Amino acid sequence: MKRRTLLAAAVALACSSAAFAAGPIVIKFSHVVAVDTPKGRAALHFKKLAEERTQGRVKVEVYPNSQLYKDKEELEALQLGAVQMLAPSLAKFGPLGVKEFEVFDLPYIFDNYQELHKVTEGPIGQGLLKKLDSKGITGLAFWDNGFKQFSANKPLKAPADFRGVKLRIQSSKVLDAQMRALGALPQQMAFSEVYQALQTGVVDGTENPPSNFYTQKMHEVQKFLTMSDHGYLGYAVIVNKRFWDGLPPDIRTALDGAMKEATKYGNDLAKTTNESDLAAVRKSGKTQILTLAPAEKQALRKALIPVHRQMEDRIGRELIQAIYKETGFNPNE
Repeated sequence: MKRRTLLAAAVALACSSAAFAAGPIVIKFSHVVAVDTPKGRAALHFKKLAEERTQGRVKVEVYPNSQLYKDKEELEALQLGAVQMLAPSLAKFGPLGVKEFEVFDLPYIFDNYQELHKVTEGPIGQGLLKKLDSKGITGLAFWDNGFKQFSANKPLKAPADFRGVKLRIQSSKVLDAQMRALGALPQQMAFSEVYQALQTGVVDGTENPPSNFYTQKMHEVQKFLTMSDHGYLGYAVIVNKRFWDGLPPDIRTALDGAMKEATKYGNDLAKTTNESDLAAVRKSGKTQILTLAPAEKQALRKALIPVHRQMEDRIGRELIQAIYKETGFNPNE
């Protein structure tokens, strides 16, 4: 009887495997931002390329705007295999136990995309992605969103302007320290909840690249946007490691190629989208855009750079110094 049961189970397993092989491999790709953002459009571009290059053997289902999971839920869902692919912001990996990724949250560590890409596209970036292996995650690429600007219902131009202001942040010790260095009150909150929190006054302001600010309609509930360029918001495209390693080699090669092309597409798009969305915010007339004078920006920088040293024990002094060397950053300027 036991042997017959085992045989029946083996037959059922074989049948299910055959059925899976007969159909396309489904990749559920979940993210938390709008479709019409650099990440949203890059995800759809990856879907198109992946399905074309595998000739339908792979089907990519993209779920934007937290349709499946919120910020705090999506990484666990990936590790459990409920979804196969994510593109979470880099701040999300600190709470996961890979604190080195919080180096990207350090204020003013990158002056431009050229400096940034020396890190994300070079050995430092590849080394960081490799650290995800132990969490059951394979890192595929870094995607840009852009440089962040402060917003609030009062002008934020000098460090003193931030005192007592409740500003939404992601779950990041670095971002928490950044806000406290300015005298602001950091409020951790899921991205999907930010608009309502701004609308109801639960928080006074936030930090975002223009593409997020505009597509989430934050310009409707924020009176001022300060062009501070104080930090970078980017993502790591990641997959469930067990799923990825189990793919046929030719499928994995095709998906790698699709991801490489989608990454260039998305990163080029990030620059132009932030410019056009900033223009749309200005055109709306609902949010006043504040441009900082060089002295004002230097005052903000001076207030925030001490966060680098403060976070050395958490992130790793060697990593911070390696990025300084790669980009030519001078904390004393």
